[in-house]
Amino acid sequence: MKTRTSSMLVLLASSAFLTAATPAPDPRVSLLDAMEEELQRNQRQLRLQNHEPPYFISYQLKDTEQTSLVARYGSLFLDNTSRYRRLYVDTRVGSYEFDNSGPEEYTYFVGGGRGTSYVVNKEGPLDDSSLALRTALWLATDEKYKASLSQLLKKKGENVYAVEDPKQPPSFSKEKPVRSIQPPVAFPFDHDRWARVARALSARFKEHPEIFDSEVRVTADKVGRYFVSTEGSRILSEEVMYGVHVTAVTRADDGQLLDDSRNYYAPTEAGLPDEKTLEAAATRIVEELKALRKAPVIDPYTGPAILAAEAAGVLFHEAVGHRLEGDRQDGEGEGKTFRGQVGRQVLPTFLSIVDDPTVRALKGEPLNGFYEYDEEGVKGQRTVLVEKGVLRNYLLSRRPVEGFLQSNGHGRSQGTAKPVARMANLIVESTKQLDDGELKKQLIAEARRQGKPYGLIIRDITGGNTNTSSYGYQAFKGVPRMVFRVDVKTGEEMLVRGVEIVGTPLSAVNRIMATGRKQGVFNGFCGAESGNVPVSTVAPAMLLQEIELQRAEEGKDRPPLLPSPARGGGTASGAAK
Repeated sequence: MKTRTSSMLVLLASSAFLTAATPAPDPRVSLLDAMEEELQRNQRQLRLQNHEPPYFISYQLKDTEQTSLVARYGSLFLDNTSRYRRLYVDTRVGSYEFDNSGPEEYTYFVGGGRGTSYVVNKEGPLDDSSLALRTALWLATDEKYKASLSQLLKKKGENVYAVEDPKQPPSFSKEKPVRSIQPPVAFPFDHDRWARVARALSARFKEHPEIFDSEVRVTADKVGRYFVSTEGSRILSEEVMYGVHVTAVTRADDGQLLDDSRNYYAPTEAGLPDEKTLEAAATRIVEELKALRKAPVIDPYTGPAILAAEAAGVLFHEAVGHRLEGDRQDGEGEGKTFRGQVGRQVLPTFLSIVDDPTVRALKGEPLNGFYEYDEEGVKGQRTVLVEKGVLRNYLLSRRPVEGFLQSNGHGRSQGTAKPVARMANLIVESTKQLDDGELKKQLIAEARRQGKPYGLIIRDITGGNTNTSSYGYQAFKGVPRMVFRVDVKTGEEMLVRGVEIVGTPLSAVNRIMATGRKQGVFNGFCGAESGNVPVSTVAPAMLLQEIELQRAEEGKDRPPLLPSPARGGGTASGAAK
């Protein structure tokens, strides 16, 4: 009896130990399993009578958590936390060689009826309900299949009138399946602390009557991504990004609106700047805006200029990077600046460009464009775009380009928009480097050679935009903030304002004479057809033989007539006294 009892106790103890040691099932994996089950069911059974079934289906679920704190004048104006799930379904009919896809897919009709809804973007359940998720996917897949089938028939009909192109690449690339389950990522956010910091930082601007508006925005975003495809890919990942954005606005006496800002991004809360750093940034913003208010407006300018590292990065992002996106090489409405140029020199021989989404940080500074897998389930890859001035490759999604039939992991999108080829971490490298002092000497020498009374140094830039379509001019524009005029006789620098950088891409980048030695990082977000995606540009300062600046928009609005209430405005009763 003792033996039996002892044995039973041992068994019970062992069972208890095993129960305690077995980890709880990951609810994220259960959702991924549900997606895969519904995917397989549709792959086996989905077919409209007398028509072909889909040859490819992929599901993507994005689980997004967001917190935003916005403070102005020392008080919170926004305190918002939200969570939502979105589904993206890609159902392709035909074959890899020829399917329903095309530029028309960007058209998205909302509503019922006989519309052509090519991109199906639906809400997903917030609860971890496998049945609810499968039901949402079932309806979305049915809708997308019908729309894709309709589009394929339309595309076949249009091809009757089109001239056959023997070099036409396939519609969709074949890629090896990827299976990756990443562990959960911590997402701490000290709400009370950041609310206090935002209030205190925004209150500092009240001390300066010239600054009539300002904002401090603190954000925390976490996106869980679930992806499955009929090719066998199965990806589960989580991405976190924090941000602090400080902005202030003033007007010059002539009415021109002037703004200045500092933006910080980090993949961890601990990576954000501390209070002292933010206070110093706010002080610097005030100093720069006061200086800009007094700075003279200069006339449009064409001549030599030095672009500081961040400004040079924006130039390459707008003038070159967008034009190397693979989806722009075939679209009928695209200018196709670099199509057919592979193997030819497109930049000075001392310049090379790579785009590398696998780089998390550069010299300790996080890069916004880091990711492991793109939105189409392809691993992000380091891609040499330009080598010693010679074009070698494009940024590629799963939409092939002539001569490049595989994706290099650059199919990107915001949320659940349709992915297209986009930049990630664009890195410009140079073999013709000069110290900052020598770069300035060459600027002065070149300005003197051209008979110019001064050259320019552009130390800061807010961003830019570009036009790549065939329906307009192939041009770009940058919005500089801190521009200095360098006198060719004395070398003295004077802050000026009121101009914007404009130009045509090939002309601008081929007038680069030399670069600085240190690379600078420009972190931000880039907006294009597939939405806003986080990007980084890394580049050294650059000396351009010629740059064109046009007059910026002139504001004529008066500043506020009365002083701010914080500057002695008082109350009505107080004023009566």
